[in-house]
Amino acid sequence: MRTTDDVRLGPIGQIAVNARDLERAVRFYRDTLGMKLLFQVPQMAFFDCGGVRLMLGLASEPAFDHPASVIYYRVPDIRAAHRALAGRDVEFTSPPHFVAKLPDHELWLAFFRDPEGNTLALMSEVRPAA
Repeated sequence: MRTTDDVRLGPIGQIAVNARDLERAVRFYRDTLGMKLLFQVPQMAFFDCGGVRLMLGLASEPAFDHPASVIYYRVPDIRAAHRALAGRDVEFTSPPHFVAKLPDHELWLAFFRDPEGNTLALMSEVRPAA
């Protein structure tokens, strides 16, 4: 049963990604992936990811020192994005590949890792030609 006091979560405001070498991680996200660095403070750096803030940070305690959840970055052309990032020495663990046929598009993914060992992915919703 729902009540008027039910809490509803809004849009994602920030995603935290662990780093063991913050400067190396900043270079990767800023220079290799081309993300906009918003600001950096000791032990943390913040990037704009299409309106969601991405925080790279050193683990504040051992319980938080582990790879992050997979972050899927939407791209309009997965093959072009794959080529561009591979040309910047991003090491992909899988090439762009078909995942599912949905009513109005196909879902394609390509997985890669950042220098900290976190798994990331390109995601593209490929629509049929009109």
